[in-house]
Amino acid sequence: MSRLQRLRATLSTRDLPCDVWLIVAAVALAGLGWVMVSSASIGLLEDTYHYSRQHGVFLVLAIIACVFMLCVPLEVWRQNAALILLATIFLLVLVLIVGQEINGSKRWIALPGPLPSLQVSEFAKVGLIFYMAAFMSRFTYDLRRRAFSMWRPLAVLAVPVGLLFLAPDFGGMVVFTVCVIGMLMMCGASLVLLVGSGLLLGSGAVVMVLIEPYRLARWTSFLDPWADQFATGYQLTQALIAFGRGHVTGTGLGNSVQKLHYLPEAHTDFIFAVIAEELGMIGAIIVVLLFTLFITRAMWIGRKAELAGHLFGAYVSYGVGFVVAAQAFINMAVSSGLLPTKGLTLPLMSYGGSSLLVTGIMVGLLLRTDAETRHRPRRASTPYKSRHEPRLS
Repeated sequence: MSRLQRLRATLSTRDLPCDVWLIVAAVALAGLGWVMVSSASIGLLEDTYHYSRQHGVFLVLAIIACVFMLCVPLEVWRQNAALILLATIFLLVLVLIVGQEINGSKRWIALPGPLPSLQVSEFAKVGLIFYMAAFMSRFTYDLRRRAFSMWRPLAVLAVPVGLLFLAPDFGGMVVFTVCVIGMLMMCGASLVLLVGSGLLLGSGAVVMVLIEPYRLARWTSFLDPWADQFATGYQLTQALIAFGRGHVTGTGLGNSVQKLHYLPEAHTDFIFAVIAEELGMIGAIIVVLLFTLFITRAMWIGRKAELAGHLFGAYVSYGVGFVVAAQAFINMAVSSGLLPTKGLTLPLMSYGGSSLLVTGIMVGLLLRTDAETRHRPRRASTPYKSRHEPRLS
C-alpha cells in the first residue's frame, strides 16, 4: 500500500461509528472559543470570570442540545418543518413588538434563567433550514427540471428576511439568503436564475445601504477607516491595530491590549481580532483551517446522505454548512477589514448563549444525518430522471 493510500485509510471515517473529524473540529473550535472569551473578557467587569462562567454554562446547554438532536430521528423534523418555520416567524414578529432594543436593533427577547436573552434570528436559521430541506427533498425533480419552480422557496425566504429588515439585522439577512441560495444550488436549481437572483438581491443591498445614513457611514468608514478613526471607523481601526500587534506568533495568551476597553465587543463580534493579537497569524490560520474542516465535513456528510437517498438530511447538512460558512466568513472578514462592520458572532467561539445553543443544535443535526446514513446506506434511489418516478417525501 502506497503512502497516499495509507494516509487516506487513516483519515477515512468509513469504519467509525460517527464522523470523528467533524467532532474534532467542533470541539477544538468550542474549546479555543471558551479560552479566548475568558481572555478577552478579563477586566470588563468587577467579577473577572463572569463571562467565562456564563460561557461555560452556554457550552453545557449547547452539548445537551447537540445530544438531544442526535437522539431524535430526522423524520420528526421533516414532518414538522412547516410548523417550526411558522413558530420562528411568530418569534420574529414578537421580537419587533416586545424585544429589547440594543444599539438601534431589536434582536433579543429577555428571558429568566441561565439564558438571559434569546436572539430569535439564531433559532430562525434552524426553522428555515428545516423547511427548505423538506421542500427540496420533496420537489427535487421540479427544482432541477422546471427552472421557475424556485420562486416558491425564494418567496418563503422573503418573509423572515423582511422581518429581519424591520429589526434591522442586515447581517442576518445576508446569512439567511446565502443559506437558501446555497441549498438551491446544491439541489441543482438553475444557475442562471440563481445568479440573476443574487444580482437582484445585491442591488437591493446597495439600495438599503444608500437609504440608511448609518449604513452609508459604515460603508464609507470601511473604505477609509483612518479618515475618522475616533468615530465611524473606531471599531475597524482598533481591530486592525490588534492584528498588527499580533504579528506571526502573537503577544501571548492573555496579553492583548486592545481588549482593555479599546476594542468594542472584544468577546463577541471581534473575538477573531483578539485571537489574532494574542495568538498571531498562526493562531488565526488555525481557526480558519478548523472552520474549513468543519464546513468540509458538513458538506461531505450531506453528499453521502444525498447519494444514499436521504435527501432531507442531505439538504439539512448543506444548509448548516452554508450558514456556518457565511457567518464565519463575514465575522472574520469584518474583523480583518475586508467587509463593513456587522454584528455577527463567530460560530462556536464568540460569547453568546443563543449562538452557541443553535450551533450545538446544528452539530447534532449533522451527526444525526451521518448516523442515519451509516445505518441505512441505501434508502432509495434518487428521483432525478423522470417526472413519473415517485418522489421521496
